[in-house]
Amino acid sequence: MPVVSDLRPSPIAGTWYPDNPDRLARQVDGYLSEARLPELDGEVVAIITPHAGHIYSGQTAGYAFRSVLGKSFSRVALLSPLHNYSPALFITSAHKGYQTPLGPIWIDREAVATLEQAMQTRGLPAFLTVTRDGEHAVEIELPFLQRALTGEFQLLPVMVRTHDPGELHAFGEALAETLRQFPALMVASTDLSHFYPRELADRLDGHMLDLIAKFSPESILRADEEGTGLACGVGSVAAVLWAAQALGANAVQVLHHSTSMDQTGDASSVVGYGAAVVLRRG
Repeated sequence: MPVVSDLRPSPIAGTWYPDNPDRLARQVDGYLSEARLPELDGEVVAIITPHAGHIYSGQTAGYAFRSVLGKSFSRVALLSPLHNYSPALFITSAHKGYQTPLGPIWIDREAVATLEQAMQTRGLPAFLTVTRDGEHAVEIELPFLQRALTGEFQLLPVMVRTHDPGELHAFGEALAETLRQFPALMVASTDLSHFYPRELADRLDGHMLDLIAKFSPESILRADEEGTGLACGVGSVAAVLWAAQALGANAVQVLHHSTSMDQTGDASSVVGYGAAVVLRRG
């Protein structure tokens, strides 16, 4: 039987973001400091942030993570898509933590087990646990968490394959039940439209961001299915929105939008990136 290493080694450090710790810290800190947020009226429950290489989407990600700069959470639930095929609906890591150039981030195995139990009581299947996965959409967010948050936190990573509204609603409720007793942050990792001309991408992205701002998980799933608005992590976003609603959040504020053209200069085929914050307002 193969031995599972304690830490999942990074397959993308040095390509998707710098592998030098000092350079990485400076780059992430730069994105955070450059973000200029509007006034946020409420307590941050969750953020929605892109997951491309930092040179492409780091500016937009900086807006999402700026909303939690200096804050402290004991748990961070990070939901992303899985870009490779899997028959499983929900996937998590079998490792004890993730390795980044800025140090390890440990997984809260107790929270994973609690969430799995809450899922199964709602008729959802158990997690598929994987080793040495190559999924970038979880890892790309970790250096931002390490630089933005203060204090120690443990990670609850979930890769979401289903787009079924019933399954995602049930999962969101299970996630809320798991996090309710702790200072927790939820992160939904998603990019927006892929490989459309800039003008069309702006329309697709704008529609999806409008629906996210309306706090309507059903609508974003419908838009993605119908092709009127697109997000590769739409299941992750919908689950986080449902969980946030169960935790008392009642507003979403869109913070930033950009496309890959801002870096490449190529408007013929772009990827869209958006940042938003989910708030609990009194």
